[in-house]
Amino acid sequence: MKNMEKEILIGGRKMLTSNSSITGSFEDIDAESFYKIANYHQMDPFFMTIVSNSDHWMFISSNGAVTAGRKNPDNALFPYYTVDKIQDSAEISGSKTALLVHRESGSFLWEPFSDKYNGIYTIQRNIYKSVYGNKVLFEEINHDLGVSFSYLWMNSEKYGFIKKSTITNNLDTACTISLLDGIQNILPAGIDRLLQLSYSNLVDAYKKSELETGYTIGLFMLSSVIVDKAEPSEALNTTVVWSEGIDSPTILLSSRQLNDFKKGVPLQTEVDVRATRGAYFVNAEISLSANSKKEWHIVAEVNKNVGYIASLKHFINDTNNIAKALLDDVNDCTKGLVNILASADGLQLTADKLSETRHMSNVLFNVMRGGIFDDSYTIAKQDLLQFIVSANKSVYSNTSAFLDALDATINYPTLLKDVANHGDAQLIRLCYEYLPL
Repeated sequence: MKNMEKEILIGGRKMLTSNSSITGSFEDIDAESFYKIANYHQMDPFFMTIVSNSDHWMFISSNGAVTAGRKNPDNALFPYYTVDKIQDSAEISGSKTALLVHRESGSFLWEPFSDKYNGIYTIQRNIYKSVYGNKVLFEEINHDLGVSFSYLWMNSEKYGFIKKSTITNNLDTACTISLLDGIQNILPAGIDRLLQLSYSNLVDAYKKSELETGYTIGLFMLSSVIVDKAEPSEALNTTVVWSEGIDSPTILLSSRQLNDFKKGVPLQTEVDVRATRGAYFVNAEISLSANSKKEWHIVAEVNKNVGYIASLKHFINDTNNIAKALLDDVNDCTKGLVNILASADGLQLTADKLSETRHMSNVLFNVMRGGIFDDSYTIAKQDLLQFIVSANKSVYSNTSAFLDALDATINYPTLLKDVANHGDAQLIRLCYEYLPL
Protein backbone atom coordinates (compact mmCIF):
# COMPACT_ATOMS: atom_id res chain seq x y z
CA MET A 1 0.00 0.00 0.00
CA LYS A 2 1.44 3.38 -0.99
CA ASN A 3 2.09 5.95 1.71
CA MET A 4 -0.38 8.80 1.60
CA GLU A 5 1.14 12.28 1.59
CA LYS A 6 0.52 13.81 4.99
CA GLU A 7 -0.91 17.29 5.40
CA ILE A 8 1.67 19.44 7.19
CA LEU A 9 0.42 22.28 9.39
CA ILE A 10 2.17 25.47 10.45
CA GLY A 11 0.45 27.07 13.43
CA GLY A 12 -2.81 25.34 12.54
CA ARG A 13 -2.63 26.37 8.89
CA LYS A 14 -1.81 24.01 6.05
CA MET A 15 1.72 24.48 4.71
CA LEU A 16 1.62 25.65 1.13
CA THR A 17 3.78 23.93 -1.46
CA SER A 18 4.66 24.96 -4.97
CA ASN A 19 5.60 22.90 -7.99
CA SER A 20 5.69 25.80 -10.44
CA SER A 21 7.91 25.13 -13.43
CA ILE A 22 11.26 26.86 -13.86
CA THR A 23 11.42 28.80 -17.12
CA GLY A 24 13.88 31.14 -18.81
CA SER A 25 13.20 34.01 -21.18
CA PHE A 26 14.46 37.42 -22.29
CA GLU A 27 12.59 40.46 -21.03
CA ASP A 28 13.08 44.20 -21.43
CA ILE A 29 13.23 46.35 -18.28
CA ASP A 30 13.51 50.11 -18.81
CA ALA A 31 14.58 49.53 -22.43
CA GLU A 32 17.39 47.15 -21.38
CA SER A 33 17.46 43.43 -22.06
CA PHE A 34 17.56 40.99 -19.14
CA TYR A 35 17.46 37.21 -18.93
CA LYS A 36 14.75 36.05 -16.55
CA ILE A 37 14.57 32.79 -14.60
CA ALA A 38 11.04 32.37 -13.26
CA ASN A 39 10.59 30.38 -10.02
CA TYR A 40 14.35 30.23 -9.48
CA HIS A 41 13.72 29.40 -5.80
CA GLN A 42 12.82 25.87 -6.95
CA MET A 43 16.49 25.44 -7.92
CA ASP A 44 19.54 24.90 -5.75
CA PRO A 45 21.32 28.22 -5.02
CA PHE A 46 23.71 29.27 -7.78
CA PHE A 47 26.46 31.86 -7.91
CA MET A 48 26.74 34.86 -10.24
CA THR A 49 29.38 37.43 -11.13
CA ILE A 50 28.26 41.06 -11.54
CA VAL A 51 30.76 43.14 -13.51
CA SER A 52 31.34 46.82 -14.30
CA ASN A 53 33.32 48.99 -16.68
CA SER A 54 35.43 50.14 -13.74
CA ASP A 55 36.91 48.45 -10.64
CA HIS A 56 33.68 47.26 -8.97
CA TRP A 57 33.39 43.56 -8.22
CA MET A 58 30.39 41.64 -6.94
CA PHE A 59 29.71 37.95 -6.39
CA ILE A 60 26.12 37.16 -5.50
CA SER A 61 24.17 34.00 -4.83
CA SER A 62 20.63 33.42 -6.06
CA ASN A 63 19.61 33.26 -2.38
CA GLY A 64 20.67 36.93 -2.04
CA ALA A 65 23.95 36.48 -0.17
CA VAL A 66 26.60 38.78 -1.58
CA THR A 67 30.15 40.01 -1.36
CA ALA A 68 31.25 43.15 -3.20
CA GLY A 69 33.83 45.89 -3.24
CA ARG A 70 36.33 47.91 -5.28
CA LYS A 71 39.65 46.84 -6.83
CA ASN A 72 40.33 43.78 -4.66
CA PRO A 73 39.08 41.90 -1.56
CA ASP A 74 40.95 44.33 0.70
CA ASN A 75 38.40 47.02 -0.25
CA ALA A 76 35.22 45.08 0.43
CA LEU A 77 31.74 46.35 1.21
CA PHE A 78 30.60 42.94 2.49
CA PRO A 79 32.96 40.23 3.82
CA TYR A 80 34.87 38.29 1.16
CA TYR A 81 34.64 34.57 1.83
CA THR A 82 34.52 31.32 -0.11
CA VAL A 83 31.33 30.49 -2.01
CA ASP A 84 29.91 28.12 0.63
CA LYS A 85 30.32 30.67 3.43
CA ILE A 86 28.81 33.45 1.34
CA GLN A 87 25.75 31.35 0.50
CA ASP A 88 25.34 30.40 4.16
CA SER A 89 25.24 34.10 5.12
CA ALA A 90 22.04 35.01 3.23
CA GLU A 91 20.17 36.02 6.40
CA ILE A 92 22.98 38.11 7.87
CA SER A 93 24.89 39.66 4.97
CA GLY A 94 23.68 41.74 2.01
CA SER A 95 20.13 42.84 1.28
CA LYS A 96 17.45 42.42 3.95
CA THR A 97 13.80 43.48 3.86
CA ALA A 98 10.87 43.10 6.24
CA LEU A 99 7.36 44.42 5.56
CA LEU A 100 4.16 44.83 7.53
CA VAL A 101 1.31 44.95 5.01
CA HIS A 102 -1.79 46.59 6.47
CA ARG A 103 -5.08 45.77 4.77
CA GLU A 104 -8.69 45.74 5.99
CA SER A 105 -8.37 42.09 7.03
CA GLY A 106 -5.36 42.77 9.27
CA SER A 107 -1.60 43.40 9.38
CA PHE A 108 0.63 40.78 7.77
CA LEU A 109 4.36 40.24 8.35
CA TRP A 110 6.26 39.38 5.19
CA GLU A 111 10.01 38.98 4.68
CA PRO A 112 10.67 38.77 0.93
CA PHE A 113 13.35 36.27 -0.13
CA SER A 114 13.62 34.76 3.34
CA ASP A 115 13.19 31.01 3.68
CA LYS A 116 11.91 31.48 7.24
CA TYR A 117 8.37 31.78 5.86
CA ASN A 118 8.34 28.86 3.44
CA GLY A 119 4.85 27.46 3.18
CA ILE A 120 3.12 30.50 4.70
CA TYR A 121 2.36 32.51 1.56
CA THR A 122 1.74 31.69 -2.07
CA ILE A 123 4.70 33.37 -3.72
CA GLN A 124 6.66 33.48 -6.95
CA ARG A 125 10.30 34.47 -7.12
CA ASN A 126 11.98 35.61 -10.32
CA ILE A 127 15.55 36.65 -10.99
CA TYR A 128 16.73 38.84 -13.87
CA LYS A 129 20.31 39.45 -15.00
CA SER A 130 21.30 42.09 -17.54
CA VAL A 131 22.68 40.67 -20.77
CA TYR A 132 25.74 42.89 -20.17
CA GLY A 133 26.28 41.25 -16.77
CA ASN A 134 26.34 44.45 -14.69
CA LYS A 135 22.89 44.33 -13.06
CA VAL A 136 20.84 41.70 -11.24
CA LEU A 137 17.23 42.05 -10.10
CA PHE A 138 15.41 39.91 -7.52
CA GLU A 139 11.60 39.89 -7.53
CA GLU A 140 9.12 38.23 -5.18
CA ILE A 141 5.37 38.33 -5.82
CA ASN A 142 3.11 37.61 -2.85
CA HIS A 143 -0.20 36.49 -4.35
CA ASP A 144 -1.93 36.24 -0.96
CA LEU A 145 -1.17 39.84 0.02
CA GLY A 146 -1.37 41.28 -3.49
CA VAL A 147 2.03 42.93 -3.12
CA SER A 148 5.32 42.58 -5.00
CA PHE A 149 8.80 43.56 -3.84
CA SER A 150 11.97 43.72 -5.92
CA TYR A 151 15.50 45.03 -5.56
CA LEU A 152 18.08 45.71 -8.24
CA TRP A 153 21.85 45.76 -7.70
CA MET A 154 23.79 48.01 -10.08
CA ASN A 155 27.06 49.94 -9.98
CA SER A 156 28.17 53.50 -10.65
CA GLU A 157 31.63 55.00 -11.08
CA LYS A 158 30.64 58.20 -9.22
CA TYR A 159 28.50 56.75 -6.44
CA GLY A 160 29.55 53.12 -5.90
CA PHE A 161 27.03 50.31 -5.41
CA ILE A 162 23.34 51.10 -5.77
CA LYS A 163 20.42 49.03 -4.53
CA LYS A 164 17.13 50.13 -6.07
CA SER A 165 14.08 48.82 -4.19
CA THR A 166 10.52 48.79 -5.52
CA ILE A 167 7.30 47.82 -3.76
CA THR A 168 4.10 47.44 -5.78
CA ASN A 169 0.46 47.17 -4.77
CA ASN A 170 -1.07 44.74 -7.26
CA LEU A 171 -4.67 45.04 -6.06
CA ASP A 172 -7.47 47.46 -6.88
CA THR A 173 -7.67 48.58 -3.26
CA ALA A 174 -5.27 50.85 -1.37
CA CYS A 175 -2.99 49.62 1.39
CA THR A 176 -0.47 50.91 3.91
CA ILE A 177 2.92 49.28 4.31
CA SER A 178 5.45 49.61 7.11
CA LEU A 179 8.82 48.86 5.57
CA LEU A 180 12.28 48.09 6.84
CA ASP A 181 14.73 47.77 3.98
CA GLY A 182 18.50 47.86 3.85
CA ILE A 183 21.80 46.02 3.83
CA GLN A 184 23.57 44.10 6.58
CA ASN A 185 27.11 43.19 7.64
CA ILE A 186 28.72 46.31 6.20
CA LEU A 187 32.49 46.35 6.52
CA PRO A 188 34.22 49.53 7.71
CA ALA A 189 37.15 50.90 5.74
CA GLY A 190 40.58 49.55 6.66
CA ILE A 191 39.70 45.85 6.97
CA ASP A 192 41.71 43.68 4.62
CA ARG A 193 40.75 40.13 3.71
CA LEU A 194 43.23 38.34 6.00
CA LEU A 195 42.25 40.44 9.01
CA GLN A 196 38.56 39.67 8.45
CA LEU A 197 39.21 35.95 7.95
CA SER A 198 41.49 35.57 10.97
CA TYR A 199 40.14 38.07 13.49
CA SER A 200 36.52 38.79 12.55
CA ASN A 201 35.37 38.85 16.18
CA LEU A 202 38.14 41.30 17.11
CA VAL A 203 37.19 43.42 14.09
CA ASP A 204 33.60 43.59 15.35
CA ALA A 205 34.85 45.05 18.62
CA TYR A 206 36.54 47.93 16.75
CA LYS A 207 33.55 48.81 14.55
CA LYS A 208 31.88 52.19 14.88
CA SER A 209 28.82 53.38 12.95
CA GLU A 210 27.62 56.99 12.98
CA LEU A 211 24.75 58.90 11.36
CA GLU A 212 25.45 62.34 9.91
CA THR A 213 23.07 64.79 11.61
CA GLY A 214 20.42 66.13 9.23
CA TYR A 215 21.25 63.60 6.49
CA THR A 216 20.56 59.95 5.70
CA ILE A 217 24.31 59.34 5.52
CA GLY A 218 25.70 56.47 7.56
CA LEU A 219 29.45 56.21 8.23
CA PHE A 220 30.99 52.83 8.99
CA MET A 221 34.52 53.04 10.33
CA LEU A 222 36.97 51.70 12.90
CA SER A 223 37.32 53.36 16.30
CA SER A 224 41.07 53.04 15.66
CA VAL A 225 43.33 51.14 13.30
CA ILE A 226 43.83 47.58 14.52
CA VAL A 227 47.57 47.31 15.22
CA ASP A 228 49.57 45.21 17.65
CA LYS A 229 51.58 48.14 18.95
CA ALA A 230 51.27 50.40 21.96
CA GLU A 231 50.67 53.52 19.89
CA PRO A 232 47.66 55.57 18.78
CA SER A 233 46.58 54.99 15.20
CA GLU A 234 43.56 56.94 13.98
CA ALA A 235 41.26 55.49 11.30
CA LEU A 236 40.63 58.32 8.81
CA ASN A 237 38.62 56.57 6.09
CA THR A 238 35.09 55.20 6.14
CA THR A 239 32.52 53.18 4.24
CA VAL A 240 29.63 55.50 3.32
CA VAL A 241 26.00 54.42 2.90
CA TRP A 242 23.09 56.74 2.21
CA SER A 243 19.59 56.65 0.78
CA GLU A 244 17.06 58.67 -1.19
CA GLY A 245 13.40 58.31 -2.12
CA ILE A 246 11.88 57.82 1.35
CA ASP A 247 10.66 60.97 3.08
CA SER A 248 11.93 61.43 6.66
CA PRO A 249 12.85 57.79 7.28
CA THR A 250 13.98 56.30 10.55
CA ILE A 251 17.58 55.19 9.98
CA LEU A 252 19.09 52.13 11.66
CA LEU A 253 22.84 51.47 11.71
CA SER A 254 22.60 47.91 13.01
CA SER A 255 20.28 44.91 12.93
CA ARG A 256 19.47 45.16 16.63
CA GLN A 257 15.90 46.42 16.14
CA LEU A 258 14.95 43.99 13.39
CA ASN A 259 12.99 41.75 15.73
CA ASP A 260 11.26 44.77 17.28
CA PHE A 261 9.98 45.74 13.83
CA LYS A 262 8.55 42.25 13.32
CA LYS A 263 6.63 42.64 16.58
CA GLY A 264 5.21 46.01 15.55
CA VAL A 265 7.32 47.97 18.05
CA PRO A 266 8.12 51.55 16.92
CA LEU A 267 11.79 51.92 15.96
CA GLN A 268 14.26 54.57 17.12
CA THR A 269 16.84 56.21 14.87
CA GLU A 270 20.37 55.02 15.66
CA VAL A 271 23.03 57.75 15.55
CA ASP A 272 26.01 56.06 17.21
CA VAL A 273 26.51 52.29 17.33
CA ARG A 274 29.71 50.63 18.48
CA ALA A 275 31.22 47.16 18.73
CA THR A 276 28.66 45.47 16.48
CA ARG A 277 28.31 44.64 12.81
CA GLY A 278 27.21 47.59 10.75
CA ALA A 279 23.93 47.69 8.86
CA TYR A 280 21.92 50.37 7.12
CA PHE A 281 18.10 50.27 7.18
CA VAL A 282 15.43 52.76 6.20
CA ASN A 283 12.17 52.48 8.10
CA ALA A 284 8.96 54.29 7.14
CA GLU A 285 5.25 53.84 6.61
CA ILE A 286 4.03 54.40 3.08
CA SER A 287 0.58 54.44 1.53
CA LEU A 288 0.02 52.83 -1.85
CA SER A 289 -3.07 53.54 -3.90
CA ALA A 290 -4.54 50.84 -6.13
CA ASN A 291 -2.00 49.39 -8.61
CA SER A 292 0.75 51.83 -7.66
CA LYS A 293 4.36 51.47 -6.63
CA LYS A 294 7.09 53.18 -4.58
CA GLU A 295 10.82 53.24 -5.38
CA TRP A 296 13.90 54.23 -3.37
CA HIS A 297 17.67 53.80 -3.51
CA ILE A 298 20.38 52.81 -1.05
CA VAL A 299 23.90 53.77 -2.16
CA ALA A 300 27.15 52.42 -0.72
CA GLU A 301 30.78 53.35 -1.36
CA VAL A 302 33.98 52.07 0.23
CA ASN A 303 37.14 53.68 1.59
CA LYS A 304 36.21 57.38 1.52
CA ASN A 305 37.50 60.41 3.45
CA VAL A 306 36.01 63.55 4.94
CA GLY A 307 36.30 65.41 1.64
CA TYR A 308 34.07 62.89 -0.07
CA ILE A 309 31.46 63.22 2.68
CA ALA A 310 31.43 67.02 2.30
CA SER A 311 30.99 66.69 -1.47
CA LEU A 312 28.20 64.16 -0.96
CA LYS A 313 26.34 66.58 1.31
CA HIS A 314 26.54 69.27 -1.37
CA PHE A 315 25.29 66.79 -3.98
CA ILE A 316 22.29 65.85 -1.84
CA ASN A 317 21.48 69.49 -1.06
CA ASP A 318 21.93 70.85 -4.59
CA THR A 319 20.46 68.06 -6.75
CA ASN A 320 16.79 68.32 -7.63
CA ASN A 321 16.41 64.76 -8.93
CA ILE A 322 18.86 62.49 -7.15
CA ALA A 323 17.34 59.30 -8.56
CA LYS A 324 17.89 60.56 -12.12
CA ALA A 325 21.49 61.54 -11.35
CA LEU A 326 22.15 58.02 -10.03
CA LEU A 327 20.54 56.37 -13.03
CA ASP A 328 22.34 58.64 -15.51
CA ASP A 329 25.73 57.58 -14.15
CA VAL A 330 24.70 53.91 -14.11
CA ASN A 331 23.70 54.25 -17.77
CA ASP A 332 27.05 55.91 -18.58
CA CYS A 333 28.82 52.96 -16.94
CA THR A 334 26.74 50.52 -18.98
CA LYS A 335 27.71 52.39 -22.15
CA GLY A 336 31.34 52.13 -21.09
CA LEU A 337 30.97 48.38 -20.63
CA VAL A 338 29.35 48.07 -24.07
CA ASN A 339 32.27 50.00 -25.58
CA ILE A 340 34.70 47.55 -23.99
CA LEU A 341 32.74 44.63 -25.45
CA ALA A 342 32.60 46.30 -28.87
CA SER A 343 36.36 46.84 -28.89
CA ALA A 344 36.82 43.07 -28.54
CA ASP A 345 34.15 42.15 -31.12
CA GLY A 346 31.81 40.99 -28.39
CA LEU A 347 28.62 42.39 -29.95
CA GLN A 348 26.64 40.31 -32.41
CA LEU A 349 23.18 40.49 -33.94
CA THR A 350 21.66 37.17 -34.95
CA ALA A 351 18.32 35.40 -34.89
CA ASP A 352 19.55 33.35 -31.92
CA LYS A 353 19.60 35.82 -29.02
CA LEU A 354 20.70 33.18 -26.52
CA SER A 355 23.80 32.39 -28.56
CA GLU A 356 24.72 36.03 -29.12
CA THR A 357 24.34 36.71 -25.39
CA ARG A 358 26.51 33.69 -24.63
CA HIS A 359 29.15 35.01 -27.04
CA MET A 360 29.03 38.41 -25.36
CA SER A 361 29.51 36.79 -21.95
CA ASN A 362 32.49 34.74 -23.18
CA VAL A 363 34.14 37.82 -24.69
CA LEU A 364 33.51 39.79 -21.51
CA PHE A 365 35.29 37.27 -19.30
CA ASN A 366 38.13 36.91 -21.81
CA VAL A 367 38.56 40.69 -21.72
CA MET A 368 38.57 40.63 -17.92
CA ARG A 369 41.41 38.10 -18.00
CA GLY A 370 43.40 39.57 -20.89
CA GLY A 371 42.42 43.21 -21.32
CA ILE A 372 41.93 45.35 -24.42
CA PHE A 373 43.97 47.95 -26.29
CA ASP A 374 43.60 51.38 -24.70
CA ASP A 375 43.00 53.27 -27.96
CA SER A 376 41.90 50.62 -30.45
CA TYR A 377 45.19 49.50 -32.10
CA THR A 378 46.96 52.85 -31.71
CA ILE A 379 49.97 52.72 -29.40
CA ALA A 380 52.33 55.38 -28.05
CA LYS A 381 55.93 55.26 -29.29
CA GLN A 382 57.32 56.30 -25.89
CA ASP A 383 55.57 53.43 -24.12
CA LEU A 384 56.91 50.96 -26.71
CA LEU A 385 60.46 52.26 -26.29
CA GLN A 386 60.28 51.95 -22.49
CA PHE A 387 59.15 48.35 -22.86
CA ILE A 388 61.98 47.46 -25.23
CA VAL A 389 64.63 49.16 -23.07
CA SER A 390 63.47 47.30 -19.96
CA ALA A 391 63.21 43.98 -21.84
CA ASN A 392 66.50 44.04 -23.74
CA LYS A 393 68.92 46.99 -23.77
CA SER A 394 71.09 45.45 -26.45
CA VAL A 395 68.20 45.14 -28.89
CA TYR A 396 67.23 48.74 -28.19
CA SER A 397 70.79 49.92 -28.81
CA ASN A 398 71.18 47.90 -32.03
CA THR A 399 67.85 49.10 -33.49
CA SER A 400 67.77 52.64 -32.09
CA ALA A 401 67.88 54.27 -35.52
CA PHE A 402 64.82 52.34 -36.65
CA LEU A 403 62.97 53.00 -33.38
CA ASP A 404 63.78 56.71 -33.32
CA ALA A 405 62.28 57.09 -36.78
CA LEU A 406 58.88 55.82 -35.65
CA ASP A 407 55.98 58.25 -35.36
CA ALA A 408 54.79 59.42 -31.93
CA THR A 409 51.67 57.26 -32.31
CA ILE A 410 51.74 54.00 -34.22
CA ASN A 411 49.16 51.60 -35.57
CA TYR A 412 50.04 48.24 -34.02
CA PRO A 413 49.46 46.04 -37.12
CA THR A 414 51.51 48.54 -39.15
CA LEU A 415 54.29 48.36 -36.55
CA LEU A 416 54.45 44.57 -36.82
CA LYS A 417 54.68 44.85 -40.62
CA ASP A 418 57.47 47.48 -40.49
CA VAL A 419 59.43 45.49 -37.89
CA ALA A 420 59.19 42.38 -40.04
CA ASN A 421 60.62 44.33 -42.98
CA HIS A 422 63.44 45.60 -40.75
CA GLY A 423 64.46 42.00 -40.16
CA ASP A 424 65.80 41.98 -36.58
CA ALA A 425 64.46 38.71 -35.11
CA GLN A 426 64.78 39.84 -31.49
CA LEU A 427 62.99 43.12 -32.16
CA ILE A 428 60.21 41.21 -33.95
CA ARG A 429 59.86 38.97 -30.89
CA LEU A 430 59.69 41.92 -28.49
CA CYS A 431 57.10 43.76 -30.58
CA TYR A 432 54.89 40.69 -30.62
CA GLU A 433 55.29 40.43 -26.84
CA TYR A 434 54.38 44.07 -26.39
CA LEU A 435 50.65 44.19 -25.77
CA PRO A 436 49.52 47.44 -24.13
CA LEU A 437 46.32 45.92 -22.70
